[in-house]
Amino acid sequence: MISEIDLIANFVQRFQAQPRVFARAPGRVNILGEHVDYNDGVVLPMAIDREVGIAARKIDSNEVNLVALDLNEEVVFTQQSLQEKKDKWGEPLPKWALYPAGVAWVLSQKCHPVSGLQAVFSSSIPIGAGLSSSAAVEVAFATLWSALDGWQLQPLELAQACQQAENEYVGVACGLLDQFSSVCGVEGHLLFFDTRSLEWKPLQFFEDCVIVIADSRVERSLASSEYNRRRETCEEAVRHLQRFLPNLKSLRDISPVEFAAYREYLPQEAQRRAEHVVKEIARVYSAVTALKNQDRRAFGALMYASHYSLRDDYEVSHPNLDILVEIAKQLPGCYGARLTGAGFGGCTVNMVAKSEVERFVEQLDRLYYERTRVQGKVFAVVASQGASWKLV
Repeated sequence: MISEIDLIANFVQRFQAQPRVFARAPGRVNILGEHVDYNDGVVLPMAIDREVGIAARKIDSNEVNLVALDLNEEVVFTQQSLQEKKDKWGEPLPKWALYPAGVAWVLSQKCHPVSGLQAVFSSSIPIGAGLSSSAAVEVAFATLWSALDGWQLQPLELAQACQQAENEYVGVACGLLDQFSSVCGVEGHLLFFDTRSLEWKPLQFFEDCVIVIADSRVERSLASSEYNRRRETCEEAVRHLQRFLPNLKSLRDISPVEFAAYREYLPQEAQRRAEHVVKEIARVYSAVTALKNQDRRAFGALMYASHYSLRDDYEVSHPNLDILVEIAKQLPGCYGARLTGAGFGGCTVNMVAKSEVERFVEQLDRLYYERTRVQGKVFAVVASQGASWKLV
């Protein structure tokens, strides 16, 4: 991503005026608790120091003029054209513009002022890599409109408005995990988030460990992937289990021991999907205990178990992700590794001893290329603060 100073310079060059507000929102990496947020589960994400930045100013018009610097594209839409997902001239909005447009649409429905504006934005979050680039765009624009128009929402309300934009406007049935992480990130901490009660708390990460992300450079698209199909299969599993457990609301409500007793009554596909979710929720609770006990090996073992479950039971891995995990497991200083995000490509997340990080990054990068002839991207991240804005 270009710097704040460069974003402002680009804004001045494009609009011949000074921006008034700079807003930012981070991406996230999920350390544990994959595909459980839409099953009322508990998750362990972390906001990262890769983010979306926007330089903008309010204008006396209902036009929203957006410049996506990274794509070298520009779009203008109005309140009237929002409903039809079209730009000012009646052309369909490009995919990237659906995220800010969706946020504007939801905020307007909730009767929060959404003024016309001019904006230039850029992102350092790899697109399509499972690090929530889309949620960061949504949260950054919601934060921007909040700043420009002088209204405020509670952090979780803001996250829910952005989730609604992705569900109802973009058409991806995501849970709240991504938007929550981008809004509520805490520097130096993981976030324990209960997606049912919406209670959350920051948890100090191991001081002598670093999170390393490995981008496989295999792009995946949530809308075209089988993400929504996985969600439907989990709901199907719940309906079957309700014959035996009538009070069951979601897969969150059944323990691994109970599930072992009833799993044989599920269709085979639903059985495997539900098995992953039930055990993954249990793994998150075990990981919290491992953090409290400063047990790095136990935490890492849970990460590996999560990956194998995502690969075999949930079937959302990819051969390149499996290779990344396999290589990482053999390298000095690696406690745990797993795919992160929706899967079908994207990234793995690795927990590495601080003393071994540089060597780990170099070796994983090199060995992955030797195995696949794909030039991946391996980089360390730190837990960062959630979305914010300031006057410029």
